[in-house]
Amino acid sequence: MPNIGDPRFEQAVILVCAHDASHAMGLRLNAPHTELDLDQLLQSLEVTGRAPGGTRPVLVGGPVETERGFVLHSDDYCDPSASLLIAGGLAVTATREILMAMTDPMRAPRRAVLAMGYAGWGEGQLETELVENVWLAGEADDDILFGGDHETKWARAMARIGVDVAHLSGDIGRA
Repeated sequence: MPNIGDPRFEQAVILVCAHDASHAMGLRLNAPHTELDLDQLLQSLEVTGRAPGGTRPVLVGGPVETERGFVLHSDDYCDPSASLLIAGGLAVTATREILMAMTDPMRAPRRAVLAMGYAGWGEGQLETELVENVWLAGEADDDILFGGDHETKWARAMARIGVDVAHLSGDIGRA
């Protein structure tokens, strides 16, 4: 929402990947890294090969552990010891093996995006922020999660839940 008050999350589209009574973890999916793309990252990690589909951005997944990579991907790739399965045919894996798989057409997940860092919430924090209308929630959509038009993802996500961004206000109140 416009009143979030934290520039790191202005117009953020975040997929909540894990949520329980003690914490929540999510990946921001509409903030491309300005100084790094996937090919550069793979080269710096000495991962041979290139990810199919041409140059792809690395996303800024959130302000926590910004040096750690998290790959959000379709669950057709799954490492039972390292992948966190999410509803809707999605998984998150944070290992070098997923990066190597992304460069191998025989092992690569059908859809994948790499994010550096994540968004995290402590016990009850996300729930409180939802009650205070800091965030709006909707169902995941593959085009928004994996699509490349990052500048319109927030508006498209809002439209998907029936919100016209032209009518949003940063003012808080209760009817």
